[in-house]
Amino acid sequence: MGDSDDVKEEVRGFSRDVGRLRDEVGKVIVGHTPIVEGVVMALLAGGHALLEGVPGLGKTMLVRTLADAVHLTFSRIQFTPDLMPADILGTNVIVEDGGGKRFQFQRGPIFANVVLADEVNRATPKTQSALLEAMQEKSVTVSKTTYKLDEPFFVLATQNPLEMEGTYPLPEAQLDRFFVKLRVEYPSRDAMHTILDRTTGREEVRAEKVLSAERLLQLRELVRDVPVARAVQDFAVRVVEGTHPADRAGVPPLTKKYVRYGASPRGAQAILLGAKIKALLDGRFAVSTDDIRYVAKPALRHRLILNFEGEAEGVDPDTIIDSILTETKP
Repeated sequence: MGDSDDVKEEVRGFSRDVGRLRDEVGKVIVGHTPIVEGVVMALLAGGHALLEGVPGLGKTMLVRTLADAVHLTFSRIQFTPDLMPADILGTNVIVEDGGGKRFQFQRGPIFANVVLADEVNRATPKTQSALLEAMQEKSVTVSKTTYKLDEPFFVLATQNPLEMEGTYPLPEAQLDRFFVKLRVEYPSRDAMHTILDRTTGREEVRAEKVLSAERLLQLRELVRDVPVARAVQDFAVRVVEGTHPADRAGVPPLTKKYVRYGASPRGAQAILLGAKIKALLDGRFAVSTDDIRYVAKPALRHRLILNFEGEAEGVDPDTIIDSILTETKP
């Protein structure tokens, strides 16, 4: 970055533009401020978000509203047990060409900037795996031909709790590709009144477009420029190490007792990028350990694989992460 005045102006611009985006989404989505912040954080980091909650809490509306507020193409995929990979990626079709016939690739709904994978855990594992390459490599391979996806590319998946009928658990490899996992809770009584006031009258509230794709990519680059002190980065590394049940000093007892596998290096990357975004939103061009703590749960909760005892006792990964943050000193 340039001199201090340029940096301050960049930070102010970041906070201003992202604030407008959050406010615009907040005009439609009521009572889910932490969820909106988490989704916007994933979008700014170039990652993907997983929303978990029972049906009817506004998860799909949140994604639609985000697409309305940003100048991006939007596509929705409703995951069902009979959905096939070709229904997502696309397929080769036969077309007439000058009296002959040839194969032509017909793009699927994955070819959009913002992709809503609605109720992703209702599809079979084979279909779920169709998202893996797109989410990680930003490309799709069909019949030995690779097609690049347009940037920015953002998958926002919703899933129902696993105890609900007709769901399949997401494989660990796919879970790890989500930047954050956000839990959508039932709204408060006041929020419910606001929701009813906005949705049962004639006027339909919609978000206006406040951010261009070009500006979004600029904001992503600024996030990468935020410096992190070695001590702060070391704190993030030790938090991630605390999720691994290895027999060594400093591992919290809950991790040793209930965790089978801890977070991958992607977890550390998510924490650090999320902390950079949090610092910028607070008007700072440097990351603190408090920023690390702020993003630890959404970045790690889906990356902890519990052992049999943890599953049997219904242990909440957030409880384990809390213990890790308590045990890990800056």
